[in-house]
Amino acid sequence: MRQDQMIWALESSGDFKVLRRLKSEAKSDLVPTNARRAIFLDVETTGLNPDHDEIIELAMVPFYYSEQDEVVHVGEAFTGLRQPSSTIPAEVTKITGITDEMVAGQAIDPNVVAEFAGRSLIIAHNAAFDRPFIERFCPMTQQNPWACSMSEIGWNDEGYESSKLAFLALSSGFFYDRHRAESDCRAAIELLSRKLPISGQGALSQLLASARRTSFRCWAEDAPFETKDVLKERGYRWNGEANGLPRAWWKDIGEAELEGEKSFLRSEVYRSDKAIRTAKITAQNRYSRRIIPCD
Repeated sequence: MRQDQMIWALESSGDFKVLRRLKSEAKSDLVPTNARRAIFLDVETTGLNPDHDEIIELAMVPFYYSEQDEVVHVGEAFTGLRQPSSTIPAEVTKITGITDEMVAGQAIDPNVVAEFAGRSLIIAHNAAFDRPFIERFCPMTQQNPWACSMSEIGWNDEGYESSKLAFLALSSGFFYDRHRAESDCRAAIELLSRKLPISGQGALSQLLASARRTSFRCWAEDAPFETKDVLKERGYRWNGEANGLPRAWWKDIGEAELEGEKSFLRSEVYRSDKAIRTAKITAQNRYSRRIIPCD
């Protein structure tokens, strides 16, 4: 019996679901006319803190999308290993498979990274993690707009129980070599090329629509301690890190909601006409540490 016949027999029984290995194949042989270029990026690092930890692997996979926001071509990847200034922690090697021997003498040129990225949109699965690492390593990428395939697609609304990349892949019927940067990029691009199961909208289309929106960040600075539950219920999050941003509760909202949110804070939190500091957020600064509040 041929392999495809065996797969059909298993799946048609209703008792089995066959997972297929993701194959790195271009969506077409040539880049279609008028297609736009984007970069899917992933890093492996020595830890979680971009101020102290370092990149040990970087992958950027270019892909092209049509005027209808559909993936039409996947290009050749840029990949590189990099020797950090200290030993790779054992737990990182366990997760990634990257050892000190693999990165010995290896380096990544930030200028080459900037040239490869160009002015393209950069997408990452958890851009809030990847962007600070990349901008510290290659400041020229501050010019690039960014989007996040983890937070800017409504995976939960589409019936997925987790937005983790490996879970999304398995739930979509394929598997891949996890925790290596290029494999993660290609798995994410495969997900972006598919239709979402409930809405029927293209995953990339939903992501790009989100990335194109302007939003605002409201800071509830010096909010009375007794209002913390009110703020949490409202969707505010606490920033307690020494990252140059206010140590305060914050929330991102749409432009149309801005004045209403300010009114809420004044009436329900401060009970005064306190000035509320906000910052404008677009794809140019979203997920970066450059969301600076102003009066």
